[in-house]
Amino acid sequence: MPRGLDHIVHAVRDLEGAAELYRRLGFTVGARNRHSWGTHNHLVQLPGFFIELLTVVEPEKLGSDGFSKLFGRFNQSFLSNQEGLSLLLLESGDATADAETFHSAGVAASEVMKFEREGKRPDGAPVKVAFSLVFARDAGAPAVGFAVCQQHFPENFWNPAFQQHPNTARGIAGIVLVAENPTDHHIFLSTFTGVRDLHATSSGVSAATPRGDIKVMDPAAFRGYFGTDPPDISQGARLAALQFHVRDRGALRAALGAGGIAFSVRMDATIVAPQTAMGATLVFE
Repeated sequence: MPRGLDHIVHAVRDLEGAAELYRRLGFTVGARNRHSWGTHNHLVQLPGFFIELLTVVEPEKLGSDGFSKLFGRFNQSFLSNQEGLSLLLLESGDATADAETFHSAGVAASEVMKFEREGKRPDGAPVKVAFSLVFARDAGAPAVGFAVCQQHFPENFWNPAFQQHPNTARGIAGIVLVAENPTDHHIFLSTFTGVRDLHATSSGVSAATPRGDIKVMDPAAFRGYFGTDPPDISQGARLAALQFHVRDRGALRAALGAGGIAFSVRMDATIVAPQTAMGATLVFE
């Protein structure tokens, strides 16, 4: 079964600076959370999808467990070279079945890994949230983490109050990766997403998931579409851009103006460059 976009990690060195940046972008930003393996985050929710603003705050807590290795140390290594989009996670209805699929295809990077933490409702009441993850690996993209995520208490996690944004963002439209040869990632992308029929064009390949598209573009196509430089792909493919649906373009640009955020307009899309958005290209359509 095809897997929709679940969330993406935006790895940054200054977590509170990133939270303030997203507020200036017109997003509602959640409270600070802490993981037992030393990473901290703030979340930005959209319907069925969220952005995880993340940094490594307590490296002494990184251990030998799977989350320390595949999540904590991975982001620690990523941040030693750059800021930006580091991990892409898709929704999972059955993490155990997805692990079997990834192992059969030779792309599994872990078994099923589960963790729980305490969350809070808008009124401050504590609730439990729990997730099962399975990590995958694309040999042509060592600087990108891939995983699927099964939520066990989604009713405690998703909250419409957190999904109301002054910039009128109403959903995720897509994720863009950049690669020297996008077709090299065709087989992995099909396995990872569960989408059998990928769309191929002269600029790359794409998978239409139940929640947003995943596109792999070459550098020239990325520059042509968004008018910004892609991240360095000398070591392999990279996550490069987030594409959002917005309800009101005027309200979006008013929010960006109030936040002092520089933007450009290209093919009816409002674009915030990676120099402004801590290594990520943000596209509002």
